[in-house]
Amino acid sequence: MGKYTLLKKEGRAKRGRFETVHGIIETPVFMNVGTVAAIKGAVSTEDLKQIGTQVQLSNTYHLHVRPGDRLIHDFGGLHKFMVWDRPILTDSGGFQVFSLAGLRKIKEEGVTFNSHIDGRKIFMGPEESMQIQSNLGSTIAMAFDECPPALAERKYVEDSVKRTTRWLERCKKEMARLNGLEDTVNPHQMLFGINQGAIFPDIRIEHAKRISEMELDGYAVGGLAVGESHEEMYHILDETVPYLPEDKPTYLMGVGTPANILEGVDRGVDFFDCVYPSRNGRHGHVYTNHGKLNLFNKKFELDDAPIEEECACPACRTYSRAYIRHLLKAKEMLGMRLCVLHNLYFYNHMMEEIRDALDDGRFAEYKKAKLSSMEN
Repeated sequence: MGKYTLLKKEGRAKRGRFETVHGIIETPVFMNVGTVAAIKGAVSTEDLKQIGTQVQLSNTYHLHVRPGDRLIHDFGGLHKFMVWDRPILTDSGGFQVFSLAGLRKIKEEGVTFNSHIDGRKIFMGPEESMQIQSNLGSTIAMAFDECPPALAERKYVEDSVKRTTRWLERCKKEMARLNGLEDTVNPHQMLFGINQGAIFPDIRIEHAKRISEMELDGYAVGGLAVGESHEEMYHILDETVPYLPEDKPTYLMGVGTPANILEGVDRGVDFFDCVYPSRNGRHGHVYTNHGKLNLFNKKFELDDAPIEEECACPACRTYSRAYIRHLLKAKEMLGMRLCVLHNLYFYNHMMEEIRDALDDGRFAEYKKAKLSSMEN
């Protein structure tokens, strides 16, 4: 069982500490997304430590398909497999099922869908998702849920959320059973439940109340950043987060931009994850305190400055915008790698700044200054 300590509050913003079997997580925290047990862009676990990563996130569905969760179990678990000794969160595969919409069939037992790799039929329900995550031995497992489209009809969302609640009860039961097995990789594996309800505040609130009674290790808000506007997302957080337990971590799944993160922290969110920093980095788009730069832009051709002055990331400490642009144009992997490292450093460093600001009781002014500088 993880122990979450609320150290400080400023408005709704929370500064916390989450103790896990794989180390302490200082929150608010950004989790680096390593879908198949690697960060895309040739980033190693040593790199991740160097840029201040606290938690690495991997994907249940993708690792089940390849190399197979039994293989990882027999190897000694995901931590040993990818040589990472800090916390790992695995998502449940539910979102992949949602994104493979054309290939799936949802029933009460679970979901049947086709593998995106070889087309073979896969069945996944709450028990299967927990079994796969148990084989991986992650620090935190996510409950198996359905992620309805943000703009789905009310009746569909109501039925879907009820099913997600029933699935959560099955996840909790199965997780308890798996943690008691003799050959389990991580007998201290924790379970986070997921709040759903699309953009209907009343469904969200009702669901938040219901899952809060289930005494889980943490709670996520899922099904956002999937087609609704930023304003709608912030409104749902304003309405929903107050009904989730304050003494447990709150996780906003798959979000987002630096501005989204600042707004999320302001509304009481502890955990974030997003593919933006690595995906954008691979396309030469880099984050700075003065907005995003596209290094493919011709104006950087002879620019001998680093991506950002004052930045202590491995790219900025050594290389110029001109050289990184050349690498990207020449399709050299080093160009992608340097941009991804810079972006992940930027995100992790911003979280550090957020935690420091909360410690000092000046988060409101930090947020305001950060947002206005990034708009330039």
